[in-house]
Amino acid sequence: MSVNSVTDKNAEVAPREELVTLTIDGIEVSVPKGTLVIRAAERVGVDIPRFCDHPLLDPVGACRQCMVEVPDMGNGRGMPKPQASCTLEAMPGMKISTQVSSPVATKAQEGMLEFLLINHPLDCPICDKGGECPLQNQALSHGHGESRYEGAKRTFPKPVNVSAQVLLDRERCVLCARCTRFSEQISGDPFIALVERGALQQVGIYADDPYDSYFSGNVIQICPVGALTSASYRFQARPFDLVSTPVTCEHCAAGCQLRSDHRHYQVKRRLAGDAPEVNEEWNCDKGRFAFVSGRLDDRVTTPLVRRDGQLVPASWHEAIDTAVAGLKAAGDKVGVLPGGRLTVETAYGYSRFARAVLGTNNIDHRSRPSSDEEAAFLAHAVAGRTLEESVTYRDLEKAKKVVLVCFEPEDESPIVFLRLRKAYRKNKLEVVTIAPYSSRGSIKLGATLVGCVPGREAECLDGLTDQIDGESIILVGERAAQSPGTLQTVARLASATGAKLAWIPRRAGEIGAIEAGCLPGLLPGGRPVADATARVDVAAAWGTDSLPATEGLDAEAMLAEAAAGQMALVTAGIEPRDFADPQAVREALDQASFLVSLESRLSEVAQRADVVFPVALLEEHAGSFLNWEHRRGTVNTVIRQGNAPMTDLRVLGALSDAMGAELGFRGSKAAGASLDELGAWDGERATARSDAQRAASSEGAVLATWRQLLDDSAGNDGEVALMATAQPAVLRVSPATAQRYGLAEGQQATVSGVAGSMELPVAVVDDMVDEVVWVPTNTGRPVREALGVGAGGSVTVAAAGADASVPDSPSTDGGAA
Repeated sequence: MSVNSVTDKNAEVAPREELVTLTIDGIEVSVPKGTLVIRAAERVGVDIPRFCDHPLLDPVGACRQCMVEVPDMGNGRGMPKPQASCTLEAMPGMKISTQVSSPVATKAQEGMLEFLLINHPLDCPICDKGGECPLQNQALSHGHGESRYEGAKRTFPKPVNVSAQVLLDRERCVLCARCTRFSEQISGDPFIALVERGALQQVGIYADDPYDSYFSGNVIQICPVGALTSASYRFQARPFDLVSTPVTCEHCAAGCQLRSDHRHYQVKRRLAGDAPEVNEEWNCDKGRFAFVSGRLDDRVTTPLVRRDGQLVPASWHEAIDTAVAGLKAAGDKVGVLPGGRLTVETAYGYSRFARAVLGTNNIDHRSRPSSDEEAAFLAHAVAGRTLEESVTYRDLEKAKKVVLVCFEPEDESPIVFLRLRKAYRKNKLEVVTIAPYSSRGSIKLGATLVGCVPGREAECLDGLTDQIDGESIILVGERAAQSPGTLQTVARLASATGAKLAWIPRRAGEIGAIEAGCLPGLLPGGRPVADATARVDVAAAWGTDSLPATEGLDAEAMLAEAAAGQMALVTAGIEPRDFADPQAVREALDQASFLVSLESRLSEVAQRADVVFPVALLEEHAGSFLNWEHRRGTVNTVIRQGNAPMTDLRVLGALSDAMGAELGFRGSKAAGASLDELGAWDGERATARSDAQRAASSEGAVLATWRQLLDDSAGNDGEVALMATAQPAVLRVSPATAQRYGLAEGQQATVSGVAGSMELPVAVVDDMVDEVVWVPTNTGRPVREALGVGAGGSVTVAAAGADASVPDSPSTDGGAA
């Protein structure tokens, strides 16, 4: 009997892959050369018990549970003792006998289980892993029914805080080294280590340093026993009491597939899903733990209407009537700000509501610093793309060179970082980063730093022209919108060299919002508003006579009109602190002629609204996200209950009906079908253009900043243990800059801008560009609100308590490359 090699239909297999044929339990099987015996056994349906083995980690043979008998190595001679199948490569002619056919293998496996259980506590009823524990399962399927050990089991004080989020029960550990290998090989972070030897061997931690990683939750998930647990889930539920639902993460544009587990109408935990094409079996801590913000005390549960200056509860009929009256009174002076966190279907609902119901192209999802240059770039290089036309995770893994522009993957798209690190370890990927200094993530990627003053990335790119070719990939982040000329330059460079180009935003809903037409110059599918044929196509699909032909206002222009009392606004999930000028946004919301907010929480925007409609959390409705690859990820309803809150689409549908128009759908399935029917635009795309000139600061230092993964964003609210693991806020400077301004490592320093100042401890970074200072964007207080400037702006810096004066003859080139 024989079994042919089986491959995933989506896997890219070399056309002449070398195969080896061996026999496992009497069954002949052919597998690719280099395949481990434990994997070959899976091909014939044999599940060899294991603990240390993991398909995404290098083999180590630590637990010795996967023992098999090898009567023939393929040369007529066998191995004298049982061998660990997780470290043994398949060889031509080899004969393997597993526990299915070999008493020797069975005895070896039973002996290892008995050995592991000598000191392992039998506390399954209270262990978080009980019910989904490989040790528990294998003890039942492959172990003895009774223990022969009558001595005292070893114990340790418990639990040990490896970090604020990760807790360790040492007596449960089976010394498989999965956690240490993940941290070393996958994330590149120092972790706990195995210390002592023999019977004294145990997991040890660094005495002074907690586990510092954005990916710590993965070691909890891959731990084969209950040795590692999370502070947020510990003792919350039994695995067999949970209902599991596959979802797509809502926090960034990576598109991670997750498993959301709930009990009693409340999500208890989220785990990384198995999605080889996207996040493999990993996810970041933000995606894993930050899901409780929607159940805080400020959850909006009933419509609110402003009366006599106060928001008061109202019926749905009253709230809808009030909103309709206010929007009709505004006429065509209405703008829609849906934000970048919505599902594709919900974003499409706002796009259609703006054009078909309100009759305006005043819609912009970019609740962040943006520019006209970016809008043109998105129309030219992002909108209307399909997965087949886009750069993918697989492309990153196979790439020879990747250039990072205004993009720090570990902070801004963590799974992109993990895939780049995998390519760096496995395939010697060359990473080049255009940045003011080598970040922690860049160092773990072995990246070559092209030191650059913020705002001068276009100049740095021009200097790299001869180093970029058709085998390179350029990854540009949303921060490039703040660097005039950069997006135009990357588009030109990619076109001239044949390099692949991908734009990677931070928010999960950005790509979907672009495809849904949530930009003032774009209709759904990347259709230009200015193109008459495109307008006719969309109008016909929507069953309307015509669509507005004039390109709408972007978010900044809409807010300026609102500040003058000349515009009404419809908003969804936006935060003033995310914009370039948070205080100006607050003032605009206060002065808007009418403000309607669709919110799940009583946010800053909702508190200023004339009408607030409560809407469902992501876990309470279905839909999908498009990740940076343009890959669709499904969002399934996790919490199902009879009194579920209204979704955005249902509220928009009700408003449309009351305004005498037709939205066309009430649910995500119908909205998705409508968008799919439209398809992508096949006409000419807009041309990228620059709308500003580069400007260099002539005095003071230049500010560099970006958002760290764990910061004061609303999505992290309520998860105390997670936020305790956030990176500390520091002021980074070069040694020369520190000397010029009289700063020292660890000393408090004050950085000042036109609006105010911030005081932070100093971190001196050896390869930092001179005359540049870095601070986190949103830790404690948004940097634009505190200082009044963003990346590339001029600031002054001094030791705390000293005058923040400008030094003599400051450098103006900043060492830009």
